[in-house]
Amino acid sequence: MLTQEANAATYFVDRHISEGRTDKLAYIEAGTGRTLSYGDMMQGAARVAGALERAGIRPEERAAVLVLDQIEFPQIFWGALKTGVIPIPLNTLLATGVYDAILRDSRAAILFVSAPLWEVVSGAVANNPYIRQVVVIGEDIEGTTRFDEFVKDAPEADTCAVSADEVAFWLYSSGSTGQPKGVAHVHSALQATSDTYGAQILGISEDDVVLSAAKFFFAYGLGNAMTFPQSVGATTVLFAGRPTPVDMLETIAAHQPTLFCGVPTLFAAMVAQIDQTGMPDHRLRLCISAGEALPHDVGTRWEKHVGVEILDGVGSTEMLHIFLSNRAGETLYGTSGTAVPGYDLRLVNEKGEDVGEGEVGELLVNGASAASCYWNQREKSRHTFEGVWTRTGDKYERRADGRLVYCGRTDDMFKVSGIWLSPFEVESALVDHPRVLEAAVVAHSDTDGLEKPKAFIVLQSGEADQDLMDDLKEHVKTKIGLWKYPRWTEVVDTLPKTATGKIQRFKLREGTS
Repeated sequence: MLTQEANAATYFVDRHISEGRTDKLAYIEAGTGRTLSYGDMMQGAARVAGALERAGIRPEERAAVLVLDQIEFPQIFWGALKTGVIPIPLNTLLATGVYDAILRDSRAAILFVSAPLWEVVSGAVANNPYIRQVVVIGEDIEGTTRFDEFVKDAPEADTCAVSADEVAFWLYSSGSTGQPKGVAHVHSALQATSDTYGAQILGISEDDVVLSAAKFFFAYGLGNAMTFPQSVGATTVLFAGRPTPVDMLETIAAHQPTLFCGVPTLFAAMVAQIDQTGMPDHRLRLCISAGEALPHDVGTRWEKHVGVEILDGVGSTEMLHIFLSNRAGETLYGTSGTAVPGYDLRLVNEKGEDVGEGEVGELLVNGASAASCYWNQREKSRHTFEGVWTRTGDKYERRADGRLVYCGRTDDMFKVSGIWLSPFEVESALVDHPRVLEAAVVAHSDTDGLEKPKAFIVLQSGEADQDLMDDLKEHVKTKIGLWKYPRWTEVVDTLPKTATGKIQRFKLREGTS
């Protein structure tokens, strides 16, 4: 049934006016001072919808959104939904060739782009056969339309009627194991995440101020910075640049958020920064982490310095946000917690059979926020979306208390002396060493062709020597077992990661072959 109420824009945008939040701040841009009230957001989204209609962009056509975390983003996103156009938030850190592949794969009819990103995407636009219009935010660029001109004098379009099961937007997967895939999400999925994780784990309220280091284009960031705060009328602080530890601490001090959303690599770097400069005064009541499992040492050090828990959780682009999480007051660092209310979880072996307590299995999840498919990827869709269950590709172990412990990606697990080894377990032990900031572990063959752990580490400071290498081996042996220590350790300046903070171990494996 087609109804206006089924359109996600009705719930997340339009209703705030009737509920008296017209003048309430929805967004604040850190560094620029620009703001967007709920009333301005509704008007802005309606004008974007009207401008899309005026430009001849039809319902179900795609709008690529290569936009930084700035106040135009929510207006574009919700404006597209209002008129039935499908917005596709794009990773702002990709190369021209990847943009070319995504724009061709999605057949986007229009591109919205922040001016600082035009140079890298312009080469992909030049010979694209599908894009009919390019709208640039911030500058006049030949052959494009400035955003202000695009929406100028546009009629404020009404929110269109849709089905709750109608595709609302796409996200492209982060590419931690290869090329990104277009993930199609329906209108009802957005409220499904805010009703579950947002309401029941975060306990988000209208009084909260949210700062998310994860960006809008990331499923995790979209929920943190837009869906959850807009579900209750809260305020979001937007940070458009790269979230360095210093910048995040300064933004926390300046804007006093109550909720901070990061990823493990950022929390680790922020802890190292706090060790040097201290934690500024803050109003944080809760922090959350996703993207990769949070190492035990990082969580405990953060809580010691900051006095606030980090709720480590697990989500995916396919499920839109977190479905497995620790809970406030019950956090146990080193585990991923239990199922978020509204989601069912299974751990299965290679035959699809449920595994027992203490055994390792692939995690499957069932919940209302699941994507409908991968765009033009039928075989991958059939493999990932099995009835009501979605395969995550992650391996977990269920503890006696019901909590799940991350063991690694299915493709990352390997056997040593006939026993399955979790790279993440070794990485966590390495990061627990005072000299190590980050670590990644992959399989590497020895002279006999047998697989053993090889570690890549980023040091807190200083240079490595043989004494450190020997100390790291003994440290791992003592922490997790005599046979799990890395046989080889390589010190690197950085680890290859997706823009969402996930370590790309396949690149490290390729480099060791």
